[in-house]
Amino acid sequence: MPLRPDALDYDDLFPTKRKTAREEESFGRTPFVPGRKHEDVADDSQPVNSTATEVVGPTDSSGTDRPLPNSQLLAETKDPLWRHSHTLSFTALFIFSIVLYVRPYELIPALSSFTSMAFYTGLVLLGVYLITQLSTEGNLTARPREINLVLLIGVAALLSMPLADSPGEAWTKFSDMLLKTMLIFIVLVNVVRTEMRLRLLLLLVLAVSIYLSVNAIDDYRAGLFQLGEAGTIDARIAGRIKGLFENSNDLALHLVTMIPIAIALGLAGRGPIRKLLYLGGAAIMVAAVVVTFSRGGFLGLVAAAFVLARRLARKSKATTTAAMVFALLLFMIFAPGGYGGRISTIFNSAADLTESSTQRTEVLKRSIWVALRYPLFGVGIGNFRYKSPRNLETHNAYTQVAAEMGIAAMVVYIMFLVHPIRRLRLIENESYSKPERRRFYYLSIGLQGSMVGYMVSSFFGAVAYQWYVYYLVGYAVCLHRLFIMKFPPEDYKPGYWEHPFAEKK
Repeated sequence: MPLRPDALDYDDLFPTKRKTAREEESFGRTPFVPGRKHEDVADDSQPVNSTATEVVGPTDSSGTDRPLPNSQLLAETKDPLWRHSHTLSFTALFIFSIVLYVRPYELIPALSSFTSMAFYTGLVLLGVYLITQLSTEGNLTARPREINLVLLIGVAALLSMPLADSPGEAWTKFSDMLLKTMLIFIVLVNVVRTEMRLRLLLLLVLAVSIYLSVNAIDDYRAGLFQLGEAGTIDARIAGRIKGLFENSNDLALHLVTMIPIAIALGLAGRGPIRKLLYLGGAAIMVAAVVVTFSRGGFLGLVAAAFVLARRLARKSKATTTAAMVFALLLFMIFAPGGYGGRISTIFNSAADLTESSTQRTEVLKRSIWVALRYPLFGVGIGNFRYKSPRNLETHNAYTQVAAEMGIAAMVVYIMFLVHPIRRLRLIENESYSKPERRRFYYLSIGLQGSMVGYMVSSFFGAVAYQWYVYYLVGYAVCLHRLFIMKFPPEDYKPGYWEHPFAEKK
């Protein structure tokens, strides 16, 4: 994304109603009509419908007013007073993301007593966002399909509580985890309205990922393991930053989702230094995934690599194939001792006789049985452990949702994962072979790889309520919005181009 737009410009993309022509003139400017220069002083040389609820174009042969095409409506400018309205909201979101990912109270001794920093930062963020959103838009949020789906997940969580074994614990799980991720997702979708804002969030999370990767490799080299010993299939490191990354499987899942984004930014970058930084960072993250010895991370990495190879091969099949073969050879050469043995247990379950593996298999089977036994509302969010052997959580995001909130909730969750990929495919198809859209083309492919990597890796972890995928889906929705504002198609055909922030009629 080498283009340098105005960093914090505000684009009013979520109008609750469109200004009439007379209201447009009241702001000291003419309505937007095709073929007519937009001036600061009203010009009555072309007719407009002063009583309509939409800006209209010239009259047709029958004398009736024609509404402007969507692409022209999207190009309409807004009053400068509106342009910076969400600057504070984005600033608060960026600070919250720093606290969430970096956890500065763990790294800086002077801040060690501020363990609730994320909570209070989130409250400030929500306060600033609500004031800004209500004052400028007149609503709480835009309603693209992803937000509707995440709201349905929240409703399913609430419906699962009354019949839960422990309604209090269900509420705690909902309020402490799922509700927070839902709210920040809504804020992200509404606030990230420029390429620079999206770039800043991506650079932040990539910087954190590289820091985690370097320390993971260093911990493995030094023999600092959470479990097991070097060279064995049980050797597991812990993430240097706790919380989201403390567990080696969760660390691997996160890095798997970041690697395709780094590769995409490297391919889209202009200049060898920028490409080297991004692609070198991706290589470091791949090495970190390896030293986590996470089988779910390995499968997610393979799936993400397959998506990247398949999508990028449209431009150069020979180059992409050669790069994949070269990467595979390097992977096999530099993989640490014992890694091949651990990965082989994916395909030979009899070779994996560890207690943790036996427990995961048993819990997975139980979670499927519970989902089938309680198909409507599940057993309550956060309550699966009451039906599980030895009070264990299911190590599968899909059965986690199905068992705790019902099969319908699992279907909604899967739709929440799949629909952004459809948006990204549209961007990819519309950007292919168009050099001016290069940054959108590569980033859309990178985010597809990230989503698929998450979908595969989350099959081995109870992460449905965690932050990972909500940020990814938010990035995808924002990229789609930025693309159609930058390169508006002639029309948004139902089922093909869905304007994510168009008011529902």
